[in-house]
Amino acid sequence: MTIDDHKSHLITLGKFLGQFQESGSNPEENLPGNDRFFNEFNNKIDSAIHHNGWFNRENIVFALQQWSKALTSENLKLWLDRYDLSGSENKTVGIVMAGNIPLVGFHDFLSVLVSGHKVLAKLSKSDRQLLPVIASYLMHLDSRYENRIQFTEEKLEDFDAVIATGSNNTARYFEYYFKGKPSIIRKNRNSVAIITGNETKEELEKLSEDVFRYYGLGCRNVSKLFVPEDYDFDEFFKSMYKWNPIINQDKYANNYDYNKAVYLMSEFKLLDNGFLMLKEDESFGSPIATLFYEKYEDENKLQAQLEENKDKIQCIVRENAGKDEVKFGYTQKPQLWDYADNIDTIEFLSKL
Repeated sequence: MTIDDHKSHLITLGKFLGQFQESGSNPEENLPGNDRFFNEFNNKIDSAIHHNGWFNRENIVFALQQWSKALTSENLKLWLDRYDLSGSENKTVGIVMAGNIPLVGFHDFLSVLVSGHKVLAKLSKSDRQLLPVIASYLMHLDSRYENRIQFTEEKLEDFDAVIATGSNNTARYFEYYFKGKPSIIRKNRNSVAIITGNETKEELEKLSEDVFRYYGLGCRNVSKLFVPEDYDFDEFFKSMYKWNPIINQDKYANNYDYNKAVYLMSEFKLLDNGFLMLKEDESFGSPIATLFYEKYEDENKLQAQLEENKDKIQCIVRENAGKDEVKFGYTQKPQLWDYADNIDTIEFLSKL
């Protein structure tokens, strides 16, 4: 299967995923496989919500729409034409996927396929409804995918390389179990936002997307703010307010209530607007419904601090984003070439 074959199939897949809306999804005429897969996938969205209390249709559809926008001819060309994949051998690559947000392991899945290798995927119990249907859709487009995609619920065996995503604790297990095999092993990372105090309400509203999308569960979600010494949080809280209905989600509300009780019993100083707490803390990973913040005086010292902790940080977010940074509102809209942990997955796969 050539790289052009893969591109053609992924463009069609992007159109397929783009059909699903938060309400009123309608199948496009003449799209391959719609008669067989549209209703099945729509039902699987409902099933995914049933199996994971953190999933809802809004967030699943948001993820599908982002993939639809990514899988275009122009984007695939920009992503893949920089690599020489002609020498890639047909290896089996195990993928251990997380399940914190919908289709979080999809980029690894696509990367293995377009690199000419076989996928052996172990899905998270929290997110195992959607990807098998997508795989079946690709097989419908081209039967050669049938020999290139396999799912397992058991431990991975008979693989040549592995990509595994988990917590810091599971990463230690992965490093031991997969030793001796080429691997990418991802650990906990969090994203931070830098606020100057000069942002407009509209700019801060864009930042709210980075904070609350997927309930803040993704490694690209902002979990910590760096703010000037004299920063007034009033405008920040006003700009977050459009997300206040999030407190009506039971799991989020339970976490908010629990964490607030812990903080109050520990007599921590908090800023609170009824659905989000701000706590001054040097850590990067904040609990659900909480944002940590840290004050800074000198931006050069802040940059040095971020560089020193780069292995803990997924995204650095600011409105006037520089090189290797993300603009407000775009953390959950990554491009195909925005690699997790800044590890070039295609480059890794091309050298197997």
